[in-house]
Amino acid sequence: MNLRDLRYLLALADHRHFGRAAEASHVSQPTLSTQIRKLEEELGVALVERAPRKVMLTEAGAEIAQRARSVIAEVEQMREIARLAHDPESGTLRLGLFPTLGPYLLPHVVGPLRARYPKLELLLVEEKTAALIARLREGRIDAAVLALPVDDDGLAHAPLFDEPFLLAVPEHHPLAGQRRRRLSLDALRHEHLLLLEDGHCLREQALDVCQLAGAGEKDGFRATSLETLRQMVAAGVGMTLLPVLATKPPVPPQPNLRLMAFAAPAPQRRVALFWRRSSARAAFLRGFAAALARLPEGLLEPGATT
Repeated sequence: MNLRDLRYLLALADHRHFGRAAEASHVSQPTLSTQIRKLEEELGVALVERAPRKVMLTEAGAEIAQRARSVIAEVEQMREIARLAHDPESGTLRLGLFPTLGPYLLPHVVGPLRARYPKLELLLVEEKTAALIARLREGRIDAAVLALPVDDDGLAHAPLFDEPFLLAVPEHHPLAGQRRRRLSLDALRHEHLLLLEDGHCLREQALDVCQLAGAGEKDGFRATSLETLRQMVAAGVGMTLLPVLATKPPVPPQPNLRLMAFAAPAPQRRVALFWRRSSARAAFLRGFAAALARLPEGLLEPGATT
């Protein structure tokens, strides 16, 4: 048994297909299949149920794969400790971000981060929050930008910033005429907002705001993306909450849509950088979080409503 064979088993566990697992492992399918069979012979147990169109791990295979993931993560930590002893600010950093933040934050931070860490290669992974937490626990990413709260004792975090929400309404909505003054949450009472589908942290955050304001969710519609929400509001379907970064350049202004800021205390989400407490890069990641938190002045201000 060696680490290579364990990596093949994990690729099979992740892809549930010999061809895709071989492609992900950069080997031929016969090579991967042969090594899996040798691993089964060595362990004396079937690891895989082979069917014409799909592959499933046996109960023993699933448990061994889970332990193999931990073993490989520990080996990677050893390598990371050795590398960081030479240069903690070099190498690759696998950074996760969730979809309602990543596309709007990255244009403002990638340039400054590259200038601050010229020898660091950023590999960006965009997934919903639950998938990012799973990747982080399993060692498949090094850190993740997530919205609080995150309930996991195995993760450490450093706060980055508080991002306010704006109310987006169609241009002819009665509230659009009040755009020169800030709204109280009472303005949402008895309103029904367009929200994202399950799995997006923004959905849970918006539901919390709705509960505080006495508002509800619009029946019969759940968007798959923030851009879908924006287009539906512009088309007059309803209103929604948008994080302020999703309204800043390079995002173009949306015709037929008006943005309304809330009076203090405005609804917002707290964003933080998370990493494993056991990470060999913990000290570096604290410094990285401080650099990531240095956003351009005024970026999180609602600014003039449109």
